[in-house]
Amino acid sequence: MKRSQIILAVFFVLLTGSIYLALSANKKSYDKELKTENTTVYVPVREVENKLQSLSLISYGQVLPYAEITVSMEVQGKLLRGDLAMKPGTNFRTGQILYKVDNEEAFFALSSRKAQLSTLVLNAIPDIELDFPSELRKWMQFLDNLGPQNHLPELPSMTSKEKMFMTGRGVLTEYYSILSQEARLKKYFFAAPFSGTVIATYAEPGAIANPGAQLAKIAKTGDFEVKVPISMHDLTLYKEKSSADFTDASGKLVAHGKITRVSNVINQQTQSADVYYSISPVNKEQIYNGMHLNVSINQQSERETMTLPNAAVKNGKVYVLENGKLQSQGVLIVSKIPDSVYVTGLKNGQRVLLERVDKVDMKFTYEGIER
Repeated sequence: MKRSQIILAVFFVLLTGSIYLALSANKKSYDKELKTENTTVYVPVREVENKLQSLSLISYGQVLPYAEITVSMEVQGKLLRGDLAMKPGTNFRTGQILYKVDNEEAFFALSSRKAQLSTLVLNAIPDIELDFPSELRKWMQFLDNLGPQNHLPELPSMTSKEKMFMTGRGVLTEYYSILSQEARLKKYFFAAPFSGTVIATYAEPGAIANPGAQLAKIAKTGDFEVKVPISMHDLTLYKEKSSADFTDASGKLVAHGKITRVSNVINQQTQSADVYYSISPVNKEQIYNGMHLNVSINQQSERETMTLPNAAVKNGKVYVLENGKLQSQGVLIVSKIPDSVYVTGLKNGQRVLLERVDKVDMKFTYEGIER
């Protein structure tokens, strides 16, 4: 290789190395500046000033029917249509037949037993005429009323001797067996126990109904209650007040309510108890099953509290700013409103962060304190 080529190669290597070192130094300086820039965060804070406040305690709940049952039959057979088509949303009245089961076979079996009873009484008539001539007329009348299409008539009143005689002839045994069959025949019909609405259906006419199988779910209308989860901190206040106002999502008053019962079981995750209110609509407002309502009571706070936005509190803790660093501190939520919470546990003069942050190992600063 010529000497001139060697000199050019060495010069090229030195030049390339110099450029690389210069770029590396600039990159480190840029990264350092960028890092320094990103570690300073301006955050909104508020100086703590605890004071007594008039609190309106607010929770939420869902409207539930006071009575909701699952429709099922006690007998087996082909399912027939009742007085109306059972579809979700169908309204019905008390006493309407919702479902029927084909009872033809059971009816014929009952008619056969009534005929057997007629035969037993008829065979006893000659002896009744001889031994109890004064009682003949009432037994003849009993026979006249004992027809396949008629309900089983009441037994005539009997003396002790007369009752022993009819028992010996098998009349009483057969009578009570038929009475049992008549009671069972009523179970081939399901009459609405209240006025309400069909929530869901699980079988259609033509299907085979089995004892205990679910056919539909129905709910009583016009009589509702609201299940409200109440924090253990506020439960005593709600119970003392007993009455509450209910508003919809827009804040419109739709109902008043009173506590009917309080669950003794505490939700382990939320540390709340379910409180049940019976509600009455106001101004003819329409209440629907499944509606979500807000419940509120007016109660004067007995403790000094600090108002913070919801974003400032997470898992019962807030961050306070001390010497440019964030420190986690626990607080107790006394009450809530849609966008804020009332807390205790902070000291007057502390600076509390009003927003959540992802990192707490960085430098924070602020230009002023929001009051």
